[in-house]
Amino acid sequence: MVGNKPETAAKSKLSRLDRLAEAAETYGDRSFQNYSQVRNVAETIRDSFCKFLDEGKQCVYLVPPKGPFAAQNSGSAAFSAWGKGFLPLEPISFGLAVAISKKQDYMRLVLTCRKEGNQVFLSIEKGREFELSLPINDVELGAVLEGLYEHLYDYFQDQIDAFDNGHYGKNDIGFDIHRVSE
Repeated sequence: MVGNKPETAAKSKLSRLDRLAEAAETYGDRSFQNYSQVRNVAETIRDSFCKFLDEGKQCVYLVPPKGPFAAQNSGSAAFSAWGKGFLPLEPISFGLAVAISKKQDYMRLVLTCRKEGNQVFLSIEKGREFELSLPINDVELGAVLEGLYEHLYDYFQDQIDAFDNGHYGKNDIGFDIHRVSE
């Protein structure tokens, strides 16, 4: 029975405001945990994807998932939770600005992380979903990196194939392209 649990009896002695404050504090702790773990995953993917693409060059940056972006790391502003005044306890999106040419062209790839227990589900906007264990292991990370590369490469290849076969001109890119001005 609920009334026999010591913590329930102790909680029933708390005022409603105290219980509300306790729930809000727990929410805050969990939302900070969620943000910290998602940010760690995002930074790991950024660094690993850059090495995966080209060991010698900085070619991937964390950028906001929406709005203007530049080829530079945006810190906390790279995450959908930024600027809300509090950390929401919800899936968090972030952008990766990925170099796609030697002329400083970057494409934004939007990813969303949803944490469930010791698993993170990483979804590419208009693409596939990956599952990562926490802590991240190299095998699962390798599958994510290959999947991100394939997503970007396939976009261009599909557009080329559509053009070559006369079926092109759709405006459903799914990510932004940005050229860095010098």
